[in-house]
Amino acid sequence: MGKKLGDRKDGVYLKKISSMHTIMPLIFPNRCDNEAFISECVDLTNINAYLAKKNADDPAYAYNLFQIMVTALLKTITLRPKMNRFIANKSMYLRNEVSASFTVKKLFDDNGAEALARIASKGTDTIDTIHDEIYRQVSFCRSEGKDSSTATMDIVQKLPRPVLKAVGAIFRFLDRHGWMPASFIATDPYYSSAVLSNLGSIGLHAGYHHLTNWGTCSVFCAVGQIKKRPFYNEDGSVEMKESIDLGLTIDERVADGYYYSRTVKLLRTLLENPELLERPLSEEVEF
Repeated sequence: MGKKLGDRKDGVYLKKISSMHTIMPLIFPNRCDNEAFISECVDLTNINAYLAKKNADDPAYAYNLFQIMVTALLKTITLRPKMNRFIANKSMYLRNEVSASFTVKKLFDDNGAEALARIASKGTDTIDTIHDEIYRQVSFCRSEGKDSSTATMDIVQKLPRPVLKAVGAIFRFLDRHGWMPASFIATDPYYSSAVLSNLGSIGLHAGYHHLTNWGTCSVFCAVGQIKKRPFYNEDGSVEMKESIDLGLTIDERVADGYYYSRTVKLLRTLLENPELLERPLSEEVEF
């Protein structure tokens, strides 16, 4: 299907939506003014068993919790397409692809550099293909390689300060209209369906993280540190289990509360039954 009037290069303009979803971007134009935060706790019992089984044959090429999180979020957004909407220039769009981005710390040190990684998924992807792509990108980022967005920013940074400020104003204008150069935003996390932050890898708990008015991202997912906590069984007994906290920040303008509730339920279903991630992202799941 060809590009229609009002479409952007990264999204299709949504004209046939409810009046509320048409009006809200007009009176609440900034993404940061429309954040909703959802906190979830996930029991890791099934994920731990799944990873132990998955890594038994090739521990050197190991699957990990973060790869499961990325895949589960990509599958959730694929099956819940309103989560792939974004608002730009006071209009609502449906993104052309389902993608996830995250930052890679090259060295766990105060002065360690960071690089940007971005996964553009297909409906046929599974945990195996996503695992391979994350492994490839993290390996590249931790080598001497630079992602294209960081390389472009390094060039822009060298401009004189007055020129740099003018460039910033131009970039904000281009961002608002969807005209940013592809090389600049190729791995920009805020031009993806969802941004994930693996806070547990640096010893932090999950919590609130803001969205940004820059870019088009409507979902931010913070993944916390693994910790043991009490869980109540059906008979009332208490069992200590490993768990993680998730912090989900979403743009409340793109859907309603019931849609978000069902979306979180699907995400929990996938995380509590990680074998479902071996099926294609586009394959429906009962939840």
